[in-house]
Order: sequence, then C-alpha cells, then structure tokens
Amino acid sequence: MPTSKQSQVEAAILIPVYRGEDGAVRLVLVRRSQGGHHGGQLAFPGGKRDPHDQSLQQTALRETWEETGLTPESVDILASFPAVPTLTTGFQVHPFLGRIIAPPQWRRDEREIAEIIEVRLDDLARPEAHGEEIKQFPTWPAPERVPFYRVGPYQIWGATYRIFHPLLPRLLADEWVI
Repeated sequence: MPTSKQSQVEAAILIPVYRGEDGAVRLVLVRRSQGGHHGGQLAFPGGKRDPHDQSLQQTALRETWEETGLTPESVDILASFPAVPTLTTGFQVHPFLGRIIAPPQWRRDEREIAEIIEVRLDDLARPEAHGEEIKQFPTWPAPERVPFYRVGPYQIWGATYRIFHPLLPRLLADEWVI
C-alpha cells in the first residue's frame, strides 16, 4: 500500500449522471476490459493524468471521451470532490460529478472498456443492492470485509464504492439539478 500522497499517481474520473425519458436518474459506469490495474471491475470512466492535461477536470473529460465517446461538450460539471486513494494500486483519484447528455449510442474503446452500463439510482438505493464480502489482496496484511453495490452480475466496490456511497443519498435528495 502506498505510504504517502507523493507516491500515488494522479487520476481523475467523471461520475456521469442524467435523467432518462422516464424521469429516473441514471448513473453511467464502465466495466474495464480484462488486464490492467482494474481489469473486469466496474468503475467510472477516467484514468491517469497526462502531462498535456491542463487540469484534473480536463483529465476526467478526456478519459471519458476516449473510453466512451461522450464528448466534453455533452458534460456539465456540477461538482468536484476530495481525492480518494485506491488501496492496492497507488492511484489518487479526483472525482467530478457531471450531468450529461447521453448519446443515442455509446462508442466504447474496446481495448479498455468491455461494457458501458447505465443503472437507475433507485435500483442502487434498494437494500438488496447493497452487500459485503471478505476480500484478500496480496498487498493487504489480512482479509477485510468489503462493502459493495450489486449491478447485475457485477459489483461496485473499492475506490468506486468509496466515491459513490456518500454521493448516492445526495443525488437521491436532488442536491443537484439533473
């Protein structure tokens, strides 16, 4: 596990949300392709800051466009939140909440993204969507109880969970106009 903020790699993610035609607020997630640091995991679109990125917000928008085809012009940044460290891979993740205009069809980068998933916030708020299990990683001294949200056959856990969990009640309370 990284011992200091200096040893972590800066990354930025977009938390894309939109209101569907049925009035329900939806969250957009990506399922990472196998391989890499977070292979197969559900996450928000985003990635490492490139040297040419002028800001972490630009990193989040650029990475989202590269991974999903969502143009920066289709995103209205509503808020930024404190950085969240990953506990096993050494990233310092800077989250940005964005109201989006969802495209008629997503264009995923097949090398990085296995699937783009849209999930209703109401579905994530149901008690049966929330769970915990014991996980063990080589960098952890012992197994730990890890909370998660179920999304079909997948789980939102780790840094994505820690970013999203405190945000869900705020989104459900309509803190931002979506």
